[in-house]
Amino acid sequence: MATPEQFEAAVQQSKTLPQRPSNDDLLLLYALFKQATEGDVSGERPGGFDFKAIAKYDAWAAQKGKSGEEARDGYVKLVERLANNQ
Repeated sequence: MATPEQFEAAVQQSKTLPQRPSNDDLLLLYALFKQATEGDVSGERPGGFDFKAIAKYDAWAAQKGKSGEEARDGYVKLVERLANNQ
């Protein structure tokens, strides 16, 4: 499992990736970060035509039940994969 320090390092590294990740990877980064730092999604799902907010909510909701440690670990592994594929 990733330590909090490794997670913070991955957060910083995610801001300096040489190429922009795909939309799916960006949503997963967002969802894992939110799950690691805030826990399960709360509030109502956005409605209407705010497709970006809906996609972010759904991505985070897909991580429901995952512990903070699991989410941190997934985030670190995803950043490592993105950094090595660039």
